[in-house]
Amino acid sequence: MFEAENIRDWIGSPVVDESDDKVGTLESIYFDTATSDPAFASVTIGIIGRSRLVFVPLAGSVVTPKHLKVIADKKLIKDAPSIPTDGELDASLEPELFQHYGLEYRTGSGGERRLGRR
Repeated sequence: MFEAENIRDWIGSPVVDESDDKVGTLESIYFDTATSDPAFASVTIGIIGRSRLVFVPLAGSVVTPKHLKVIADKKLIKDAPSIPTDGELDASLEPELFQHYGLEYRTGSGGERRLGRR
């Protein structure tokens, strides 16, 4: 396993939690707008027709040839703020997302949003 540097290469791959339980499928990457570092992944969970996107922090993540492994627990991830699979992360949801994982939330110096999707 190795750190997830080129994380976008794993879009479409399975995502597993710290216990190797499958959580869902990597859908996209959200970057910290202050540092341009990958910060969160959106993960498709649920069954076809009733799926949604949840967000999970990427700090401490590692990749293997078979999956992306995140350090959060599956239950915590599944209870995270979510959006429809065709939706976008609204700036007003960002503070709640950080709080869910016990992370500090700060906007940019000009009040700009913290996360951006590329």
